[in-house]
Amino acid sequence: MSTADDGFRPLDENSLVEYIKATPSLLAKLGGAVDNLIIKEVGDGNLNFVYIVVAPAGSLVIKQALPYIRCIGESWPMTKERAYFEATALRAHGRLCPAHVPEVYHFDRSMSLIGMRYLEPPHIILRKGLIAGVEYPLLAEHMAEYMSKTLFYTSLLYTTTTEHKRAVAEFCGNVELCRLTEQVVFSDPYKVSQYNRWTSPYLDRDAEAVREDNVLKLEVAQLKSMFCERAQALIHGDLHTGSVMVTQESTQVIDPEFAFYGPMGFDIGAFLGNLILAFFAQAGHANEGNDRKAYKKWILRTIEETWNLFYKKFVALWNENKDGPGEAYLPPIYNHSEVLQLVQTKYMENLLHDSLGFGAAKMIRRIVGVAHVEDFESISDASKRAECERKALNFAKMLMKERRKFTSVTEVVSAIQEVDS
Repeated sequence: MSTADDGFRPLDENSLVEYIKATPSLLAKLGGAVDNLIIKEVGDGNLNFVYIVVAPAGSLVIKQALPYIRCIGESWPMTKERAYFEATALRAHGRLCPAHVPEVYHFDRSMSLIGMRYLEPPHIILRKGLIAGVEYPLLAEHMAEYMSKTLFYTSLLYTTTTEHKRAVAEFCGNVELCRLTEQVVFSDPYKVSQYNRWTSPYLDRDAEAVREDNVLKLEVAQLKSMFCERAQALIHGDLHTGSVMVTQESTQVIDPEFAFYGPMGFDIGAFLGNLILAFFAQAGHANEGNDRKAYKKWILRTIEETWNLFYKKFVALWNENKDGPGEAYLPPIYNHSEVLQLVQTKYMENLLHDSLGFGAAKMIRRIVGVAHVEDFESISDASKRAECERKALNFAKMLMKERRKFTSVTEVVSAIQEVDS
């Protein structure tokens, strides 16, 4: 918990104005004046305060981490140091992929406060766009670009083991948010927990079946072990469709406060798994004017294109940098095209399987664990919602248990269609 002498104080709208006045980098972004500021608090209520600050000559976002989970209160303390990891990850990912990561203008560690670019309208949270049935033609291309660059350049395919270990050590400090993920993704849904909930009574038996499925428990144990032990790359750590803001032309990845060195498949799986959830929720949003069938096809196309474009871009980066500093596959051993191709094929096959497993785990926790998704929650008819959730849950269980049998994303999409038919 915070103490008064560490310099931390939660800001309200008035003290925020004073703070901006005293901070040259923020003041400059607002054109040097704080008259006629419009300030709006837009935090989603879970973890942080988020203020949009708009002046006649400029705008920015201020995000402040609180020393507890905001939606639960002081009974669930939470390190405000997460703001440091968020700012550090935003800067690191921003250097690697500036087109898809908002710029950080200012970071104040004692105040757990980040000042960054305001993603002005018409940017909206991707999840809301998916619920509304909006197509984003560049989404797959942009997300493949973001994931391939951030994951490749922070892995041993590009860095030396010395540099990698230094970076891993720095992000090891984000242990509390990792523990939160370990609990809510890999543990709670598989046992009786006060935090779990589901669409009751419709899914009572389904939730119980998850807790009694020994094969599922074996698989989730492997995934948890990989999440805790495998420092593969600097991952976002919470890359769901609520962490992406979009327009028709722009895709921006926000909120990497869960960032640490972990398995690449956790990011890829989180994004793909949330698209699959959006797919299964569409039936609950269909109406007489729009059966959502064409939109469901677009989501499936996006899932397929995201992985295929990621694969292509990631391997292209690998080929471009095969003589670079990366120490995973040393050139004297792996520079022969035949062996390099063998290595790449195996690496990407394993990465697909990891991604499918983590994606499935993320889907399961959103249906029978804590913190559900608006895709389903906004379906007001509980029996209809449960029907959509059950299809998604059954698919996720199959995917986790049988992920190694899939050799391509096209096979995964066919399996989704089968469950949906």
